[in-house]
Amino acid sequence: MSDRRGAAAPLSGAQDDAEFDEAIYEEAVSEVAAHAVGWSRTSPKERAALLAHVVNDTAAVAREWNEAACAAKGYDLESPEGAEEVFSGVTTFVRMAQALRHSMLDLERYGRPRYPGPVRHKPGSRIAVQVTPANVFDRLFYGGVTAEVWMEPGVTEDQVKASQAPAYRSPGEYAGVSLVLGAGNVASLGPRDVLSKLFADGKVVVLKANPVNEYLVPYWRRALRALIEPGYLRIVTGGARAGRYLTAHDLITDVHVTGSDKTYDAIVFGVGEEGARRKRENDPLVTKPVSGELGNVSPVVIVPGEWTAKEIRYQAEHVATMMANNAGFNCLTPRVIITWSQWTQREEFFAALGEVLSSLPARRAYYPGAAERRAGFFASHPEVDEYGEGAEGTTPWTLVRNVDASNLEDAAFNVEAFCALTAETALEGSSPADFLRRATVFCNEVVWGTLSMTLLCDPRSMSDRETGAALEEAVANLRYGSIGVNIWHALSFALGTPSWGAYPGHPLNDIQSGRGVVGNAYLFDRPQKSVVRGPFVARPAPAWFATNPHAIEVATRVLDFEVRPSWLKVPGLVRAAL
Repeated sequence: MSDRRGAAAPLSGAQDDAEFDEAIYEEAVSEVAAHAVGWSRTSPKERAALLAHVVNDTAAVAREWNEAACAAKGYDLESPEGAEEVFSGVTTFVRMAQALRHSMLDLERYGRPRYPGPVRHKPGSRIAVQVTPANVFDRLFYGGVTAEVWMEPGVTEDQVKASQAPAYRSPGEYAGVSLVLGAGNVASLGPRDVLSKLFADGKVVVLKANPVNEYLVPYWRRALRALIEPGYLRIVTGGARAGRYLTAHDLITDVHVTGSDKTYDAIVFGVGEEGARRKRENDPLVTKPVSGELGNVSPVVIVPGEWTAKEIRYQAEHVATMMANNAGFNCLTPRVIITWSQWTQREEFFAALGEVLSSLPARRAYYPGAAERRAGFFASHPEVDEYGEGAEGTTPWTLVRNVDASNLEDAAFNVEAFCALTAETALEGSSPADFLRRATVFCNEVVWGTLSMTLLCDPRSMSDRETGAALEEAVANLRYGSIGVNIWHALSFALGTPSWGAYPGHPLNDIQSGRGVVGNAYLFDRPQKSVVRGPFVARPAPAWFATNPHAIEVATRVLDFEVRPSWLKVPGLVRAAL
């Protein structure tokens, strides 16, 4: 695969260390390594107690954590942007910690995490285990939302149960030291990856923060002190040189990176001509296991139908939220919207999308290299639509319309923009069902990456015999680690119980969206992908919509509820949502 595909190349030297003190990193690795065997012998009950402390300590630092993140990104703390940071930062971390805590308690009592189910048979000799809703509160607050984890072909339910939580069946075999190279864009990513490595994989951890958001380290240390004080975790800062030193350290047994495929290649194969040669020959420089969540040109496929004016407006707000979230600096931001060329409401939908985007203030392009990546797209697509006004240093929401679907080398299909930019292309088809089949092939064979994607289909089209069957066929055949049906695929990440990661099977020298999964709170051993479904139009509109004026109040109440669930908190949360 050409190196022109994938994420844009990182800025040369932009994150290298001005000063480097080897002793800091040597001490961090040595301290956690000394506790690796002790951690492997820690009972699930004791681990559950540690997670309870993590939840409480995170709640205590949540306000300061969120204030720091909003200040760094230029968000008004009380705005929908501030609410977004509460949801994607602290709340998703707390929710995952709570889900893992329940799994630890189940392991202690029953020998495995008990998933809610049901279990359904799917095409391709696969079964799907429903993991959301997990309880009555999920049904209340995530009305109509379900999530399934699809297993690899041939795995039976008995095998699922027998293989859950492998690190707890032979804990001594899993003892080791994981290096987590944190992401710089989302505040919860590094801490969530720490939880996955400790509680799913059974490793002690050194977390190296990304220089872009290392300002969060003081808050992470307070939130995770229950894991730091016994020696199971150390959090360090530093740039590329620190990353290279830690990756090569003899006591580090495996590495997990959230970032770009270019960063992954640099770790595994090295850099320069020698690195390129090693990649061509699939001759890795680093032979220890390296997992990664590495981004995607995430598609949104719009199934044509006859939408009402309210449905068009709702889905315009839905897609605009996907585009605007985190100023477009997400691995799960939609990068290409795929429509049917004959859809009669196509222009009506994009007019509504433009109206919504125009109503959203432009945001600061806080992530390094955004201007260069944006300029690279403009070189081949000078005609773009820009929406939203903002202060100096902000970037308008940008839509590249009518990209030629026959130009398979177009950057819109092959390069993750990682800025506030999304493209749109139209495919031919003799019918909506035929369009869906063509869109599935296009996503699988043309669009780069396998992390996540969304399908939008109105209920009348879903009930149509031919179109509905084609939709389910697409869900079964799409090669993505997470698929959203009428709900943004980001919910697969946010819920914590689905698996989150690339579709399995990438070789080292064509890594695309990575290998391995995080999330996965029920500790499944062989997940293939997660499928999250929601109502085509939810009422009330989700609090995480960028257009929701009450978002910050709802977000604050949701966080408080996730920390300490109680029926007494339900009326206030419902009132805020309504």
